[in-house]
Amino acid sequence: MCGIAGIIRTDGGPVDGDHLRRMRDALVHRGPDGNVIWTSDDGSRGLVHLRLAIIDPDPRSDQPMTTADGALTIIFNGEIFNFLEIRDELEAMGVRFRTESDTEVLLEAWRKWGSDTLLKLNGMWAFALFDNRSGEVHFARDRFGIKPFLYAQCGDHFAFASEMRGLLALPFIDQAVDEAVAARLLFEPMGIEGSTRTLHKSISRLPGGHYARLKGRELDVRRWWRTADHLVEAPARFEEASERFRELFLDSVRLRMRSDVRIGTCLSGGFDSTAIVSGMAAAAGEAGADHRRESDDWRHAFIASFAGHGHDETEQARIAAEHARVVPHFAELGADSGEDDIDRVLDALDDIYISLPTAPWKIYRGVHREGIRVTLDGHGADELIGAYFRPGHLSGFVLRNLLAGRAGASDRVRHFGLRLSGDYFLRGYAVSPPPALRIAALEDRLPAHWGPLDRRLYGMFHATVLPTILRNFDRLSMAHGVEVRMPFMDWRLVVFAMSLPQRMKFADGRTKLIAREAMRGLMPESIRTESRKIGFNSQIPAWMNGSLGAWALRLIEARDESCFSELVDTGRLARRIRRLNDAKGWDWHQAGRLWPYINLKWYMRRLTAGAAHPQH
Repeated sequence: MCGIAGIIRTDGGPVDGDHLRRMRDALVHRGPDGNVIWTSDDGSRGLVHLRLAIIDPDPRSDQPMTTADGALTIIFNGEIFNFLEIRDELEAMGVRFRTESDTEVLLEAWRKWGSDTLLKLNGMWAFALFDNRSGEVHFARDRFGIKPFLYAQCGDHFAFASEMRGLLALPFIDQAVDEAVAARLLFEPMGIEGSTRTLHKSISRLPGGHYARLKGRELDVRRWWRTADHLVEAPARFEEASERFRELFLDSVRLRMRSDVRIGTCLSGGFDSTAIVSGMAAAAGEAGADHRRESDDWRHAFIASFAGHGHDETEQARIAAEHARVVPHFAELGADSGEDDIDRVLDALDDIYISLPTAPWKIYRGVHREGIRVTLDGHGADELIGAYFRPGHLSGFVLRNLLAGRAGASDRVRHFGLRLSGDYFLRGYAVSPPPALRIAALEDRLPAHWGPLDRRLYGMFHATVLPTILRNFDRLSMAHGVEVRMPFMDWRLVVFAMSLPQRMKFADGRTKLIAREAMRGLMPESIRTESRKIGFNSQIPAWMNGSLGAWALRLIEARDESCFSELVDTGRLARRIRRLNDAKGWDWHQAGRLWPYINLKWYMRRLTAGAAHPQH
């Protein structure tokens, strides 16, 4: 796990060393264990690697890494969890290894199988691989886009980086905001990350499941993975299906416990995180399993405590920690004012979201301070088998499922609802909503027998909600040099779960049926059967009803040189914020509607100021 960046001069000219140093400095937080700036012999390629050493921390596994014969060079961010099995296969074919890293396994696998290697990998990755003989460069991102990859083509320069800040540090990158993307983001904050477009006109995203080849000045982008093409025949009996789900889940957890450094988990006390920590306890003691390279120091659970707030799950987290026999580490966040570390948190996010993510940012800071470099967390479960159903809201749940399968219908309903409630502040989109961005996964041909929930989950997982969450947690964890692994996102488990009939996921007002049954006997019963869903959020309504609301109003009313006021009716927005502040009327709904505007104004002011805030 790390940060990667690079510049390729497509005209063969030399890369400016100062440009590489700028990229390194912008991404230095991603690599607490060292950084390397590398240039090719002819000077036309420059690479930056910021290392978070997890597998084979020895300097022999530093990157960029080149094969012994000099044919291939790779720069890689992520983990290949089944690298030992692939290494066994390659060694049987006569390959000899110089390191104990997954990076070298990936490099040698590519030499043997080329792009077919991607289908063999179980993990999370974004990499650039240079064929030093042909001059071609290959880029690839994992199936679901867990690890980021952003790039820009500017004249004779092709540049890439793990975060936008790495590209914006370059003087030849145009920092202009794409107003069409910004408008869409303010209208539907979850509708951007699955696309190829970003907040900046000059910066593109390689989506999850995509591969690209750069030959000369031509970039050929292709999709190598569609989950819908890999569905399996699912067991007809619920009991058999739950047993298979359990097997796949525990094997996913076991693979993700492979680490040469200490690991832990972030524990909220809800079903997903409790399943992870309980799965770790079960997998660690599984007789007959392959425990090679498995960390023996994993009993660490990090718990956010929001004392005095309705979304506090500290007691449930204590129960889960005691059940799994792990050491709880508590972070008290209830007394936070919302303004604490706000510039650092927003700077770490490096994008726009529906809430201020101080809680996860502080949790991962605590993880780092305890000397833990890896956590196994529960991301992906909701989008895979849950869809965020809240008891007592069945009609709304059904409506969202139905609308998700009809192109444009959801947008029209959202547009009408926002205007009716007075939560719409965009200029120029009074009659119709901002056009949706093209997202490849939303065009996939899905099985004809799938119901509305299946179709909605597929979109949430591949195109909208989950890609946004993955981006957030990559940024917030790597701001502190912490790697997050997600057992619910093992591709084998994903394919299996999506092949199951809808009735095995949701029935009689209960979600995640298959996972709940699979975890029977492995986790506390009170948590396994709990239907209440509480997201891992900061207490933003309380903050906005306090001093943060005044901070937001000052920000919106402040003059600046950005295009924000051309995009947003700042007068109406300020009046709305003032009324909510005066009435102390902020709730989760209002905060979620208005925070993206506040976040975007902050982001644009940072751009025009030309300076980023410190990470730690």
